[in-house]
Parts: sequence; structure tokens; C-alpha cells
Amino acid sequence: MAMNFRTPREWMKQIARNLVDPMDGFLREAKCLIHDRDPLYTDAFIGVLKSGGVKSVKIPAQSPNCNPHIERFIRTIRNECLDHFVLFGARHMQTVIKEFVVHYNTERFHQGLGGQLIGSSNVPGNDNMLNGPIRQCSRLGGLLNFYERAAA
Repeated sequence: MAMNFRTPREWMKQIARNLVDPMDGFLREAKCLIHDRDPLYTDAFIGVLKSGGVKSVKIPAQSPNCNPHIERFIRTIRNECLDHFVLFGARHMQTVIKEFVVHYNTERFHQGLGGQLIGSSNVPGNDNMLNGPIRQCSRLGGLLNFYERAAA
């Protein structure tokens, strides 16, 4: 079912509702949203966030370097993932982004962390995990590759 919005304000209110949705919202467990001073972040948008328990934090005017971490993440996700796909709608884009975020947080080595993973589901528990064969795994049809040690 297509939604028709008359104004950008209505559209942004719906975006805010989607972000704080208790079942599938991207910000459902977040405490704050840091954003710039774009006029699209209206009082209605901020009110919906607040009703979902998310505090709105505006960065100072004309200072895009105040949030370099998200700027770098956006550049990374565009260069390593989104630029390689023709997206066929919002659901397809959400699926691709979710797969990339899992890869980014649990499988991709980070130079700024000394080549370590941000978080990992593999916890070596015995010597077999340290001596097993190394296997290549992939996500998104082979676009994102990583290596892990298989259990012996």
C-alpha cells in the first residue's frame, strides 16, 4: 500500500515513527539521535522521537566534523556496499544495510582498533577452535568476505 504525503513534515513524522517502532525500529534501543540542523528535523519529528524515548541532539551549526564517526560509517557503507547494488525498494535496501551492519560489527577487521573486531560471536573455548582449518565465508552474494576458523 502506497502512502501519499502532502508535505515533507508528514513524511518526516512517519520516518520518526518507523525509527522508534518497538518491533523493528532502528532506534528502538537507542537513547539519543545526533543530527544536523536540517529544517526537515521539525518539532513534530523530535516530538515523535521523544515519545519513543529517544532524545534529539543537534550538532552545532556549520560543523559537520562534530560527528566524524557517523560521517566515516556513511562513507564506508556507501563505498563498500551500497555503490555495488541496484536497490529495488526500501525493503531491499533495509536488508542490504542490515547484512552490512552485521558484517561491520562482527566480521570486519577495523584498522583503528588494531585489526580487531568490534564484536564477535566466535569465542574460542578450546584448543580445537584455535587449530581448526580456516574457511572463507561471505555475505551479500560474495560482496563481503571474511575468514573464520572452523571447529576441528
